[in-house]
Amino acid sequence: MHDLDFGRLPRHVAIIMDGNGRWAKQRLRNRIFGHEEGTSSVREVVKCCLDFNIPYLTLYAFSKENWQRPESEVKALWRLLMRFLKQEMQEMLEKGVRYRHLGDEEDIPGEALDLIRDAVARTARADRLVLGLAINYGGRQEIARAARLFAEDVLKGKARPGDLSPEVLGRYLFTADLPDPDLMIRTGGERRVSNFLPWQLTYSELYFTEVLWPDFRREHFIEALHDYQNRERRFGRTSEQVQEESR
Repeated sequence: MHDLDFGRLPRHVAIIMDGNGRWAKQRLRNRIFGHEEGTSSVREVVKCCLDFNIPYLTLYAFSKENWQRPESEVKALWRLLMRFLKQEMQEMLEKGVRYRHLGDEEDIPGEALDLIRDAVARTARADRLVLGLAINYGGRQEIARAARLFAEDVLKGKARPGDLSPEVLGRYLFTADLPDPDLMIRTGGERRVSNFLPWQLTYSELYFTEVLWPDFRREHFIEALHDYQNRERRFGRTSEQVQEESR
């Protein structure tokens, strides 16, 4: 199928869903229209991951920085998220999709937070795809939070300062029980990670596309997978070492 090597697919794909506002502007519509159309792309990539047996997908749904947008847009984004969770719940349950919330609960509107918690609880036993929703998420804030939680454990006598290592700090992150993303896709033409999973993306392959998020479909996802499969993932080793291990 599409010449993909199914033995070399990423286990975890993370996506920055960028370009909704520009997509709407091109059509002389308001930005909310673009966000609404973007939900079709979410359904598409979820289906792709299920079809290709990719077990982890994380989407950057609402960043800490998004609070700076116009109040009307922020409110609309929360309404859209709530509608998505309500409308998709039954299908996600049937397909074996497990929701995970990555981000701080503080400041999330009460009704939205209740729906997020409910989605996480109701899908807790699903085992085909873990769908991480980075909501009210900031990467630097996540690392600072992890450091604070570790410091609190030191004060409680549960840990010692000398225990701190990358592996130990990683246990305090929102993604503690998830594998790091193998592939990060950003749509919309920008080429930066925008405070999205900076700790976890250390060795991820980064793929940038000019396609705006509402236009992102199966063929674009497959293009990203092809690009990923053309990369040599060395993790600090030499090409010769990698080739020797693959024999």
